[in-house]
Amino acid sequence: MVCRAMKNFGFSDLRLVNPCPLDHPEALKFAVSAKGMLESARIFGSLEEALADCPLSVATTRRHGKYRQEIFAPPEIVARIRSGIPANRAALVFGREDSGLTTDEVALCRWQATIPTDEFGSLNLAQAVLLFCYELRQGLTTVNPEEERQLAPPAEVEPLYAQMEETLLKIGFLKPENPAHLMRTFRRVFARAGLDSREVAVFRGLFSQVDWATGAFTGKKGK
Repeated sequence: MVCRAMKNFGFSDLRLVNPCPLDHPEALKFAVSAKGMLESARIFGSLEEALADCPLSVATTRRHGKYRQEIFAPPEIVARIRSGIPANRAALVFGREDSGLTTDEVALCRWQATIPTDEFGSLNLAQAVLLFCYELRQGLTTVNPEEERQLAPPAEVEPLYAQMEETLLKIGFLKPENPAHLMRTFRRVFARAGLDSREVAVFRGLFSQVDWATGAFTGKKGK
């Protein structure tokens, strides 16, 4: 059903993370004329791998909370995507039918979006895909080439986050028992900034210098 929704609005790059068997009779039955998309879907072992070449990524979620803030409606997220393409590949990320995306999976994405509803917050997966595909088709009919700016892909940004976490743990800024708490804040800040490859390299150089300068560091200041 997701394949049909995508094909109806001109989208074809379907990426699946650890999916169920794609040749299941029910899957082929509901794909109908979009069976080719189902059969050509690319399979990945992790969401990080699936997003490696997508500088613009959107986690779709119905839940709000400490780690799910700045959540945009579909038209708002389309406007943000529009400002970054075609120079940057964009991806919409949908979670499991029954439980959606985990907090760690949401953190891998640049933005978060939700479909405003009245009584029931959760939609059928294919319905959610259909609504976002429609909004994208409507909002991406024209793109101003002058707005293009090539952002660093996740394949470059994720190693920066890993290096940052290691360095901040070393100097005692992050709590070893829960480093992800503050790292999610850094992810949000850097996502808003929209780093390009050169800026990523500068920050990696910065943390390398911090590592060198603190080579003899043995503990948090004052302890």
